[in-house]
Amino acid sequence: MASDDKPRFRDRLAHAWNAFTSEQTTLAPPVVYGPMTSYVPYQTMSSGYRFSTADKTIITAVYNRLATDISLVNIMHVRVDENGGFLGTMDSGLNNCLTVEANIDQTAREFIMDLSLSLFDEGVVAVVPVETQRSPVTYDSVDIRTMRVAKITNWMPRYVGLEVYDDRDGRRKPIVMPKSAVAIIKNPFYNVMNAQNSTLKRLVRKLNTLDVVDDQIGSKKLDLIIQLPYVIKSDTQRNQANERRQAIEDQLANSKYGIAYTDGTERITQLNRSIENNLLPQVEYLQKMLYSQLGLTEEILNGTADENAMLNYYTRTINPFLNAICDEMERKFLTKTARTQLQAIRYYREPFSLTTSEKIADLADRLTRNEILSPNEMRGIIGFRPVADERADELRNRNLNPSEFEALDPVMTTPGEEPEYPEDGGVYEVPNEDQLY
Repeated sequence: MASDDKPRFRDRLAHAWNAFTSEQTTLAPPVVYGPMTSYVPYQTMSSGYRFSTADKTIITAVYNRLATDISLVNIMHVRVDENGGFLGTMDSGLNNCLTVEANIDQTAREFIMDLSLSLFDEGVVAVVPVETQRSPVTYDSVDIRTMRVAKITNWMPRYVGLEVYDDRDGRRKPIVMPKSAVAIIKNPFYNVMNAQNSTLKRLVRKLNTLDVVDDQIGSKKLDLIIQLPYVIKSDTQRNQANERRQAIEDQLANSKYGIAYTDGTERITQLNRSIENNLLPQVEYLQKMLYSQLGLTEEILNGTADENAMLNYYTRTINPFLNAICDEMERKFLTKTARTQLQAIRYYREPFSLTTSEKIADLADRLTRNEILSPNEMRGIIGFRPVADERADELRNRNLNPSEFEALDPVMTTPGEEPEYPEDGGVYEVPNEDQLY
């Protein structure tokens, strides 16, 4: 080893760190870390804080599917042009919360998923800016650094009572904030999912009732009727009947094979027929009605839906939730001055995520030939890195050679300057077919 390498080697040893040997990672008393729990306390579903009625039914699968699809769409703080077209993302704390990290516990996608699940169950939830550059109660323009989903506990004319998870001590705490400082988001399908007699609530009640009936059918009850050889009219005879019934129960319970004996004058009738009810048809009817009102199908839930069905699903079901989230965040977290400067909260979904490779090839040909997208833009859409070629950023039809008129066109400069022509007064060289991109 060279002499000049020894200090570097010593430095690496001096700053080496191991999670299992460091005193910084040794389990200390709870006073250092805060209260400890065996579940994720900030998640509404894991803590049992919500989902009191839907956690044991098929509704949970519907909730999870919707929340997952909503979280897969990119929500960003962007700058747009006069027509609403995308120009670029903003370098702000709000954009960092929406794209990278919402708080110390949640990534941006996990935050949106938590927001969606809470929205489905509560109907109305709030997004609270927890850490900001300055007080959102005093100032209109603030730079949001972290945010969390909060339950609305009290409604007041200009304030709302909230219950928010505090990551400093791991507890949920009640706070009061002005409505202008928090994003209050309402479920666009409130009448379908959250109203008292909505389709989803009725389906949950029917499913709970069906579960109770199934538990009764699957229990160890024998459903026997014992006919005694005497008439039961007095209290003494009733007590004797109860004693006889208890004796048979004890014989069956204590017998190895569940065998009991009776008197020759006693008759036993077993009710082995199930009681007919129409709960299952009602559940199926309400399930189909809920799917139709939410724009869902069985194919969407099991992953076999075609492109048209998924397009209809995103348009009718997912986009209303995303519009509700973006509109409220833009209204509350962006000032009027910021909106005047063409700042906005927008969501963007991959346009060709559900398109097959054959259709993508056809679309690439049409979009580049009609000068809608450049080759590099198309490569970025389908997942390939751009190529370092100026011609790959040009909007032109690659199937046609540049005409002589286009070759004679001057190279335009900035406004007010004279155009530049070829020095020799001739024309630009037209590349042959092999040189074309």
